[in-house]
Amino acid sequence: MTIGYRDAAGDPLFPWLMEIKNSMEDLYAGKNSGYDLDKLLFDCISTYKKDSRYRNDLRFLKIWFLYLEGREDFERVYREIEETEICKGHSLLYEWYAIFLEVKGLWRRANSVYQTGLSRKAEPFDRLKEAHSLFLQRISKRTKASSLEKVGDDAQATDLETGFVNPWETSTVNGLIHKIKPQLVKYDGYHVSNKVFPGKANLSSLQNYSRNKIIEIGGRKYQMKGCAGQGGFAQVFKAFIDSNPDEIVALKVQKPPFPWEFHMYRQLDCRIPDSQRSSFGLAQRVHVYSDYSILVCDYLSHGTLQDVINSYVVVGKSMEEVLCMYYTIEMLNMLETLHSVGIIHGDFKPDNLLIRYPPENLTETGFHEKTGSWSKKGLCLVDWGRGIDLSLFPRTTEFTGDCRTSGFRCVEMKEDKPWKFQVDTYGLCVIVHMMLHNVYMEIEKKQSLDGGYINMPRTSFKRYWKVDLWKELFTKLLNRETCEDDTETLRNLRKSMEEYICSDPKLMKKLNELLAKQRISLCSS
Repeated sequence: MTIGYRDAAGDPLFPWLMEIKNSMEDLYAGKNSGYDLDKLLFDCISTYKKDSRYRNDLRFLKIWFLYLEGREDFERVYREIEETEICKGHSLLYEWYAIFLEVKGLWRRANSVYQTGLSRKAEPFDRLKEAHSLFLQRISKRTKASSLEKVGDDAQATDLETGFVNPWETSTVNGLIHKIKPQLVKYDGYHVSNKVFPGKANLSSLQNYSRNKIIEIGGRKYQMKGCAGQGGFAQVFKAFIDSNPDEIVALKVQKPPFPWEFHMYRQLDCRIPDSQRSSFGLAQRVHVYSDYSILVCDYLSHGTLQDVINSYVVVGKSMEEVLCMYYTIEMLNMLETLHSVGIIHGDFKPDNLLIRYPPENLTETGFHEKTGSWSKKGLCLVDWGRGIDLSLFPRTTEFTGDCRTSGFRCVEMKEDKPWKFQVDTYGLCVIVHMMLHNVYMEIEKKQSLDGGYINMPRTSFKRYWKVDLWKELFTKLLNRETCEDDTETLRNLRKSMEEYICSDPKLMKKLNELLAKQRISLCSS
């Protein structure tokens, strides 16, 4: 990729371009290392990424891509390009990145990038349409050449024909576990045995044991401190490692054994940026026996978002709007991050959202930059047993399974239509409704301005709320016409709410007061 130039007068970027050009020539001549060029590119980007003069400058976009091409975390770099809106309306942004992904074998992701550019009407639009058409032709030829070919490190399927799959059907899950088995056994912390659990304790009746009972698992001793949760196939226990109260973990005991959830945690490790990783739960290890699996995860002690909602219900009050918006921003950010890397949670509900409290007050800077106290606060999404790894399915796969969770069945499930990301975004809408109204959401068809009908909550918004923001959220998330990527929608909704909270210092002050009060109320026991 070459760098273009223009008159240096009044153009602070020009000297950087010259230095980058010289560094590239030295690199090709073997006079310096790739590290020197990377550092130069990084310094240039850091200096001008917020400079509006270069937001639509293709020369600056080329510098971003020179940097991106040498990075293993290229997805994170591209997300930053999107966040800073560099050449967002130019087709070359999408063409260059899609070609980069295609070369890496990430065809599904490349196609999604083309579609994003087309949905934004990036110019020149006809050029982008032609580039996408040629891409599809190339993929079609490759697919016909080998229908069993696996793509890149993700081993994603290359069949581009539309298919409908129930991702939670036993045969589907077993097939996926078989498919990833070579990858699964290489994961750090994966311990498997073809024998039954060797311990003396009966894992099926752990909840009946007295507190402080010691159980040995995989050579480590765990002191049981009580049952933290129970489902149809699994139980979660709080435990101390080697009786040390400073080393607290959650043990998820499941019968029959279920290694899929550990795969999802390790995929999160690979795909989620380090700065956000703690928002999605952390698994230390898993022990898989012929009769049980035991997943060892980090333990958070501050309760769930359901606990927060219940604390208002029991006293007959509703959560204050600014606190509702705070948690909504956090959830939007979570799903934006997950969906952008091809992961669906599949069981997005308040019981699975653990509370994290910041060590200090939030600031406006924290809201916008996701740094400082903002990076340590909010929510942590756990329980990945229903997680969906989209890299294991053909690009055009849509899903038809029913979660069968009362109150959280998305519109598409109720109407027997295919779904994809809607399973998560509908869950978000239900949670927001619960925070605002203290009840589960009921949907009805309401007439829209164009004379048609849209899905909206039956319960009305209070007049003194920021109604336009809440209406926009429910309208956009409950009425998606396709199963295509929704990250831009989530990002725009999040930014609108962040800007509203940061527009008034009184709101930030009120939010900090509410969080401090909530922490005292829920964590005093």
